[in-house]
Amino acid sequence: MESHLYIGLMSGTSLDGLDAVLVDLASSPGKLLNSAHQPYTDSLRHQLHSLCHATHYDVHLLAQADLDIALLSTQLIKDLLSSSNINSSEIKAIGSHGQTIRHYPQLGFTHQIGDPNIIVESTGITTVADFRRRDIAAGGEGAPLVPAYHAYALSHPDTTRYIVNIGGMANVTVLPPLTKSTELDVRGFDTGPGNVLLDEWCTQHLGLNFDKDGQWALSGQCIPELLGHFLQDAYFHIPPPKSTGREHFNTSWLNQYLRDYSKYSANDVQTTLTYLTVKSIIGAIQQYGIGPGDIFICGGGAYNKFLLNIFSQELPIGYQAYTTDEQGIPANWLEAIAFAWLAKQTLNHKTGNIPSVTNAKGPRVLGAIYYP
Repeated sequence: MESHLYIGLMSGTSLDGLDAVLVDLASSPGKLLNSAHQPYTDSLRHQLHSLCHATHYDVHLLAQADLDIALLSTQLIKDLLSSSNINSSEIKAIGSHGQTIRHYPQLGFTHQIGDPNIIVESTGITTVADFRRRDIAAGGEGAPLVPAYHAYALSHPDTTRYIVNIGGMANVTVLPPLTKSTELDVRGFDTGPGNVLLDEWCTQHLGLNFDKDGQWALSGQCIPELLGHFLQDAYFHIPPPKSTGREHFNTSWLNQYLRDYSKYSANDVQTTLTYLTVKSIIGAIQQYGIGPGDIFICGGGAYNKFLLNIFSQELPIGYQAYTTDEQGIPANWLEAIAFAWLAKQTLNHKTGNIPSVTNAKGPRVLGAIYYP
């Protein structure tokens, strides 16, 4: 009997660590069997920050980080299989996204690290990796790719749905009702910063990797003038398809806006950054969506209680907000599940991008396959 067991590996722009899932993809939306998270060490996180923000790569540092991410991935996979009492021979394939350290589709490239040769050699499991570059080669943004899984797993026959992923960056997928659309009508794009600026500011002022439940932001007040200046950034006014990353939204970006706001407390800035994430997402849905519908939130931001409260308060009439947990897909594991599904698509010679999302010339089979 053919195996439908896949492993998905995801490490996002938050640079917080690796997510791994074991999922049965025999039917939609897939059944999550087990999951694990491995935080990055402070040393590795520092290396990745350096690679993400450096003007030029240090080749030795790049090669070492590529190896370190791969070794961390293999250990996480082995731990996941051990805790699941599953043998590696039962796994059809691994879908490994890798760690993005540079994303410049406008220049024709994106770069993810986490050497798949190490992963396949160490685990003995067929590994699919390098998902984004084929889409960019076809003229696309290379991102977001997860909307293809959203369309597969979360479309509704009669209701418009918006899937909002709040990771380091935030992105939205617009899913028209199935009875009135095809996959070609699906849209998706990065709306701007998700958690990235919140996490950076929290680390800078509290020495913590993130603001748990948004408690620090809850203690502050939004600065309307600063928020208005944030929202004037050119990226928010570019029509989709579009994608972004740490290359644009980072500490340097934030500091250039804060020069005239030094009198405000750090927690007020954190509150304002939370409003920036919310306002930019909702504004994008209103401007580029297709009218009222249900919004399902996933990613790390789905666990920021303060952010979710603001999100619900700011929603226009006709929209309702939920998390993907209410659709049977755990919000914090959805992206890793999506890359397991993309690996299955690749092995079955099926496309993994949606041209109306990425602006590629056409649908493409994504990724490179590494066999044991």
